[in-house]
Amino acid sequence: MESQYLKRCLGSCLKEGLAEVVEHRPADPIEYLAHWIYNYRRNLDEEKKRMLERIELEQEREVALVELEMLRKMKEEELMFQQKLEEQCQLEQEREKLELQNEDEMLLQQKDQEENGKTIAELTDRPGAPNLTTVEELDENGQFEGWCFGHNVQTVLILFSGTS
Repeated sequence: MESQYLKRCLGSCLKEGLAEVVEHRPADPIEYLAHWIYNYRRNLDEEKKRMLERIELEQEREVALVELEMLRKMKEEELMFQQKLEEQCQLEQEREKLELQNEDEMLLQQKDQEENGKTIAELTDRPGAPNLTTVEELDENGQFEGWCFGHNVQTVLILFSGTS
């Protein structure tokens, strides 16, 4: 039983210590073995401490890798959001251009309509051009007829035919 106890508690320590004594052959082997056993315990404690530090460093490294991966994903998302924002800005600019073009077209149409409603005198800007009025009447079929009253018969024909 005592040998079991010694093997379990001091087996590896004594075995390694005696191997050191045999290897170095000190003048006082008992004192050398005593110092070696004392340092053995301190070395075991330091080794245990280093092992715990390695485990802690490994855990910190894993956490850092996870954080690095999160940062990479966040940057990807940020780039994706920036691209979407740029696309939206481009679409908004294109929409604004289309609106401006539509407004310009509407203004041109209004201007054309205003010009179509003007009399010959207003369109020609000639002094002395007749200013004719248009009178609309219903004919027998219920359709509008346009009559123009003025000084010049050719002007009436121009208005009805639409040619000059």
